[in-house]
Amino acid sequence: MSTLTRHLSGSHETLNTYCRRVEIPMLGEVAVPPPDKVVYYAGLGVLAALQVIEWPMALVITAGHLLADQHMSGLVKGIGEALESA
Repeated sequence: MSTLTRHLSGSHETLNTYCRRVEIPMLGEVAVPPPDKVVYYAGLGVLAALQVIEWPMALVITAGHLLADQHMSGLVKGIGEALESA
């Protein structure tokens, strides 16, 4: 197994961690980030609540991280599919 193949198979496992979903009665199915990300977002919330950082800044940082995570998981999935079809 090549280094690239090992790296992509590990990335595929990482991709699966982003696919956790929880059924919420009024909202339906909601994606849940991995526990380490939840702790990070909670930390930002605590910093905003204690007014260490302004709440708009906490929202911008959180949105940026969510978008980056979605982009990376889609990128890894695309690379994996391309290599499977090759």
